[in-house]
Amino acid sequence: MRNAFSKKLAELASKNKKIYIVVADISPAGAMVDFQKKNPDRFINVGVAEQTMIGVSAGLAMKKKIPFAYTISTFALYRPFEMIRTDLCYQNLPVTVVGMGAGTIYSTLGATHLTQEDIAIARALPNMQILAPCDPNELEECINFCVNKSKKPTYLRIGKAGEKNYTDNSTKWKFGKIRKITAGKSTCILTFGPIVKLAFDVNKKLKKKISIYSCHTLKPFDYQGLEKIFKRYKTIITLEDHSNIGGLGDIVSSFAGKKRYGGQLKSYSLKDKFFHFYGSQKQLLELHGISERKIYKFISGIKN
Repeated sequence: MRNAFSKKLAELASKNKKIYIVVADISPAGAMVDFQKKNPDRFINVGVAEQTMIGVSAGLAMKKKIPFAYTISTFALYRPFEMIRTDLCYQNLPVTVVGMGAGTIYSTLGATHLTQEDIAIARALPNMQILAPCDPNELEECINFCVNKSKKPTYLRIGKAGEKNYTDNSTKWKFGKIRKITAGKSTCILTFGPIVKLAFDVNKKLKKKISIYSCHTLKPFDYQGLEKIFKRYKTIITLEDHSNIGGLGDIVSSFAGKKRYGGQLKSYSLKDKFFHFYGSQKQLLELHGISERKIYKFISGIKN
């Protein structure tokens, strides 16, 4: 996703002179290198000064520019949180804060590089929109939206490298709308971000195929679409690389209570615990009960 982000944003920025890229100690890669060389005045690296990154982006937005503030997710949201809250959200400025390598992706670098509660934090901010594309195709759609249509602060949560595409043109991406990727009958998985791969890995092994949905817009959430899903499926599974507090599982379960959903809900999300472990992302997820084996076993045991 990192490469897809650089390529798409550099492509749009070369045509739209209002687009600025403000980074905090991130070296440009791929297409962004060429953009930096051709447009050094619109590629700003503030160094290890994330608060400044947000302040500069806010100033650019006030001058009717289209800024993207970009760095590793923990440092994009947590370190400059006060500036995001006051400079961006309170002023309702259309700045896109891009958190790269979100969730447990930076597993080998330890807890300081993990964003297991970022969506919960961003959701609590008035005026903040949250986008979490599941693959490079959806990421491009998110960037197009942020450049051409967004009028508010946006937290764009992306992966890092190696993610494949799971979506195509058979279903259209729409801001604020849950998107069906595969069709099944009585069971579905609601997910977002690169962990969608786990849902597809499980689906490959199942005899009875399930529906998989991308909840790429986490705020504002598509409650109307979710209500339709309640009526269609007997079992709904949420799968996320995020805390069980304030994420997709919380969104679905709280709304299910309001609508008195009579089916079965199952959530696979990170526990309310810090990681004191260095290892692969798969190992970290398994420590918190998220694995292909467990999800497959649960779905296989459902009696429809």
